[in-house]
Amino acid sequence: MQTQIPEHILQTEEGYKADSILRNCVHCGFCTATCPTYQLLGDELDSPRGRIYLIKQVMEGAKPTIKTLSHLDRCLTCRSCETTCPSGVEYAKLLDIGRHYVEQRTRRSFVSSIKREALHWLMNNPKRFSVLYKIGQKLSFLLPERLRIPQHNSEQSTIAPKEHSRKVLLLQGCVQPAMQPGINQATINILDRLEIQVTTLSETECCGAISYHLNKQEQALAKMRHNIDTWYPYIEKGYEAIVSNASGCGITLKEYAGYFENDLNYAHKAQIISDRVKDISELVTQDNINHIKLRQPVKVAFHAPCTLQHGLKLSTRLENLLQALGCELSPVQDSHLCCGSSGTYSVLQPKISQQLKTNKLNNLQQSRPEYIVTANIGCQHHLASESEVPVLHWVELIAQKLS
Repeated sequence: MQTQIPEHILQTEEGYKADSILRNCVHCGFCTATCPTYQLLGDELDSPRGRIYLIKQVMEGAKPTIKTLSHLDRCLTCRSCETTCPSGVEYAKLLDIGRHYVEQRTRRSFVSSIKREALHWLMNNPKRFSVLYKIGQKLSFLLPERLRIPQHNSEQSTIAPKEHSRKVLLLQGCVQPAMQPGINQATINILDRLEIQVTTLSETECCGAISYHLNKQEQALAKMRHNIDTWYPYIEKGYEAIVSNASGCGITLKEYAGYFENDLNYAHKAQIISDRVKDISELVTQDNINHIKLRQPVKVAFHAPCTLQHGLKLSTRLENLLQALGCELSPVQDSHLCCGSSGTYSVLQPKISQQLKTNKLNNLQQSRPEYIVTANIGCQHHLASESEVPVLHWVELIAQKLS
C-alpha cells in the first residue's frame, strides 16, 4: 500500500512503525472473510481492511471523528485477520498505534470515558479487584440474574510445595485468583506431577494488557518494566520459564520484547523475558505426559481462545495434547471466530459480544460434550455465564480427573 504520511510523523516511533506496516498491506481483502465484526455487521469500516484505511487516512492528515474511533473500538483484536493475511500485516500493532493516535485527537463522551476509567481502575489491580469481587459475590442476590457473580465450586486440593530441580515462575493474573482460583492451583498440581517447582510472586503487576488496550500505554509500559525488573533476577538464578495459564496474558508477555525494542535500558532484558514465557501446555512433553493422563476418556469441546490460536499459535498443539491426555474432542464449527470476550470488550461492546457468545456456544454445544474446555480465564467466564455445559480451563479438567 502506498502511503503519504508527513515527514514529521514518520520521524516518530509510532509513525515509522505504522508506515512500515501499512506498506505491507496489498488490499486483497482476505481478512474480511475471517473478521468477526465484519461477519456480523457487514460494514467495510468494521473489517481489518476498512480500519487500515481509516488509520492510514488519519496518519496522512485527515481529521478523525468519534465515528472513526468507534470503528476502531469495535475491533476485538482477535488477530484472526493476521492468521489469514498472506502478506504478514501486523494488524494488532497497527491498531494499537491507530487507536492511540485517534484518541489523542478526538473527545469521547462523558459516559464512555467514565466506563473505561472505571474498568481500568477495577481490573488492573489484583488486590482491589479481589476485594470488590468478594463483596459482589456476597451481594450478588441483589443483582439481576444476568449480572450475578457465581460462587466458587473448585474441586482442586491444595498441595504442599515440593522441591524439584526444574523451577518456573507462575503468573497468577489480575482477575483469575479471585474469579477462578482453581486454575492456578490446578496448574501447580499438574506441574508438581511433572516434577517442576512453581514459585508465585505477590509483587508482580498486571501484565499490562488491560492498560495498553484501553489506550493507557504509558501506564502499561510502567507495569511491564516493573515485571521485567521483578522476574529478571529469577531468570539469572536459573528459573527456566515464566509460565502463563491465561493465553491473553501470555501473548502480551511474549511481546514485551517488541514494546521495548528501542529502549536502551530494557531491550535486552525484555527480549530474555519474552523468550522465557511459556504457556502451560508447552511444558507437557512426550517425556512427562504419562504423569497426567486421564484415567478414562472424557468428551470435550475445545474453545481455542483467539490469543492462543492467532496470537501464540498454539491451538493445534493443545488440541493434540488434549487428545494424547485422553480427551475425545468434538468438532466445533467456525472455531477460528472469537467468542466475544476479548478483555473488556464484553462490557464496552455488549451487543456484539453477546451475539458472538451465542454463536460460539451454539457451535460448542452442538455435539453434546461433557465439558467445554478453554485456555483463558476471560473466555471461560464469558462462555460459562450462559452455557448449558460446564466450562473449565483445561488444566482444571485434567487435575480434577487425576484427583
